[in-house]
Amino acid sequence: MSTGSVQDVQMIIITGMSGAGKTVAIQSLEDLGYFCVDNLPPTLLPKFLELMKESGNKMDKVALVMDLRGREFFDSLFQALDDISKKSWITPQIVFLDAKDSTLVTRYKETRRSHPLAPSGLPLEGIGLERELLEELKGRAQLILDTSDLKPRELREKILKQFAAHSKQIFTVNVLSFGFKYGIPIDADLVFDVRFLPNPHYIEHMRPQTGMDEEVSSYVLKWSESQKFLEKVLDLLTFMLPQYKREGKSQLVIAIGCTGGQHRSVALTEKIGHYFEADYRTHISHRDIERRKENR
Repeated sequence: MSTGSVQDVQMIIITGMSGAGKTVAIQSLEDLGYFCVDNLPPTLLPKFLELMKESGNKMDKVALVMDLRGREFFDSLFQALDDISKKSWITPQIVFLDAKDSTLVTRYKETRRSHPLAPSGLPLEGIGLERELLEELKGRAQLILDTSDLKPRELREKILKQFAAHSKQIFTVNVLSFGFKYGIPIDADLVFDVRFLPNPHYIEHMRPQTGMDEEVSSYVLKWSESQKFLEKVLDLLTFMLPQYKREGKSQLVIAIGCTGGQHRSVALTEKIGHYFEADYRTHISHRDIERRKENR
């Protein structure tokens, strides 16, 4: 078993309709120990990410408010969100705050503020334009909170309840070898069948060995089809793992299977598991590696 140690930053991006309660939300997260930045222009996000990584573990919980007060930066917001999703050391979550148009109009009247998108017009005009601009962003949010009927204190309680218990969640990648003759692991999320590769079982002196032995591992990995399979699987998983992590999945079980779970699947599981341990907490295990000895 191998465990990789890597910084895992929890990043909450607060966005949504102006007047829906973003200030209350960011203040609540600050009380939970989050490093908070209000109204960070998306164009500055790459530099901010560099500073975060350089800080080591000093900034492991971050909350950012991104809204339309910086309208000229809005076109770069989606690019910024895509950049975040590519960082394996960040677990991002978009929180979208919304409210009914009538509620937002009332709040603007109470505060006597103009809408940022309609500084000289009616608040409802700005609200309509903002809602249209934010439609796609709302669709990408993992959490949508309607604050229409919430007082500031009640919104604060919701935020605290939502994030106090889950402010630190570690994404774990489990890579498991198995033998198809003993059944597919019932807890596997992804299953890869490597029975098409040359089998060391048919080489007599390798038969009692396993994929943990250098001779067997070298034999399994030397073939062009093995290298091509490994290249394609690593490329696929490199794309998929951040997506699972972004959606809030706490762990992923990747199962690699051959006939008996002793040679091919073991060698490839070791290779795949060690490849990702620098970026994720990774566990490598071999379910059936000793099964043949037990059956003798």
